[in-house]
Amino acid sequence: MEEDTTSMGLFKKYLGNKNIFRNREVLRHSYRPQVLPHREPEIEGVASILAASLKGETPSNILIYGKTGTGKTACVRYVGAELENASRETSIPCHVIHLNCEVIDTQYRVLAQIAKTLEGHDERPSDSQRTNIPFTGWPTDQVYMELKNHLDTIGGVMVIVLDEIDKLVKKSGDETLYNLTRINSDLRIAKVAIIGISNDLRFTDFLDPRVLSSLSEEEIVFPPYNAHQLTDILTQRAQAAFNEGVLEENVIPVCAALAATEHGDARRALDLLRVSGELAERENTERVTEKHVRQAQEKIDTDSMIECVSTLPTQSKVVLYSMLVLDQNGKKLFTSGEVLNVYREVAKDLSLDILTNRRITDLVSELNMLGVINTRVVSKGRYGRTKEMWFDTTTQRIWETLAKDQRLEQETLKRMDANRLKTIFR
Repeated sequence: MEEDTTSMGLFKKYLGNKNIFRNREVLRHSYRPQVLPHREPEIEGVASILAASLKGETPSNILIYGKTGTGKTACVRYVGAELENASRETSIPCHVIHLNCEVIDTQYRVLAQIAKTLEGHDERPSDSQRTNIPFTGWPTDQVYMELKNHLDTIGGVMVIVLDEIDKLVKKSGDETLYNLTRINSDLRIAKVAIIGISNDLRFTDFLDPRVLSSLSEEEIVFPPYNAHQLTDILTQRAQAAFNEGVLEENVIPVCAALAATEHGDARRALDLLRVSGELAERENTERVTEKHVRQAQEKIDTDSMIECVSTLPTQSKVVLYSMLVLDQNGKKLFTSGEVLNVYREVAKDLSLDILTNRRITDLVSELNMLGVINTRVVSKGRYGRTKEMWFDTTTQRIWETLAKDQRLEQETLKRMDANRLKTIFR
């Protein structure tokens, strides 16, 4: 046994602390609890609409709105699983097909994936129940006809859930929704209902009024959770996730309060609680404290900001790089004019087109909105007003992230020396 332990080598010290977690997976976004606190009205609302499926009738289409982390997907998956279970007690087969439109974002992919998923619902599909739709290559009309025939072959009621439906509409327009909301008129046996889930209340502006009318026969809005509700959710998960007695009394209330200020986001609350536990585990302590929650908040904010920085367009990275140069050379508070001067030099070095002042101002505003930098407008009296900027946290990880960009990895651009700065501001 001792030999097995020593063979762990590098990982031995990380596996030693088993005092914190009982099952950390309970705190993941993907975990589906048996009970969803404070979402009973929304669950009942979705269930009452889909109940028509069990009578062999076509349920109304539903549009579900709500901010990230308000339980939309979890509730729909829960109701969908219950619907499929209930249908086994009836002669009407009901299938729920859940598509993530952030990934499946074209009409071809949506139609092909629906057909593929339906085939998977039958453990041993007959030849007539198999679909031959390839992942690419067919005309969309042919895919639609194949799916229609496939649906009628299987029969029953199909509930198609389009999660993050706004991503599909923004990428591919509303033709997919137009076809799906009218597919029932082309079906002889099967019936189809659509559930659209979106974080963006404004995506319907992109829809043709006829599509919107068909899609939003019923609308359900999921409100944000408040701090009390988040406390209940975290308490429920913590009982399964942590060993007894490891959480200090104020850990869950602090996680809930911090997440409540972030639009009542349950995902944020769960992340805070999980990362707090992981930090305590890495420290090899026996208790999770408020200190760990504060550290988790800083870590999550930094990690999300770094992910945001890595996906910025080149010009935005160059503007941000210009700010880092100023910060690195002792200017902890800098103005838009100073950023502009450094930006012009850097853009010249990189052979980039130099943007107008107006466009750079827009990019600075975007960086502020993303939380990468802070800005404020100050009055200079008769000299007018200017925008001052500064970084809230350490800039080392931002430097490291920008250095991975091929254009900015040149050694000459990693640090701009003080002498050159003096030349720029002369």
